Amino acid sequence: MSGPTRRKRYDTQFKLDALRLVETSDRAVSAIAKDLGISRELLYKWKRDLEADPKNAFPGKGNRKPEEDQMRKLEHELKRVTEERDILKKALVFFSKDV
Repeated sequence: MSGPTRRKRYDTQFKLDALRLVETSDRAVSAIAKDLGISRELLYKWKRDLEADPKNAFPGKGNRKPEEDQMRKLEHELKRVTEERDILKKALVFFSKDV
């Protein structure tokens, strides 16, 4: 039995170089993908990502797009505020019993 297969990661420069090769070469995308050891669909995905958001297309390992970072902060804040609200509700019930 073999262990779980690890997903390959490609750095930003590799992706940009691969896409530049696709754009400047007369060769078929499938031939370029085969030479690079990746799938043709992956090249097309990288191209779509780059066209959709050229500035933040490939943020890199551990980095997020600014929108994702903001969303994560807001989710964290919402969780904290919800917990505080729940604590205040319980305190209100507890202290209203004494009256």
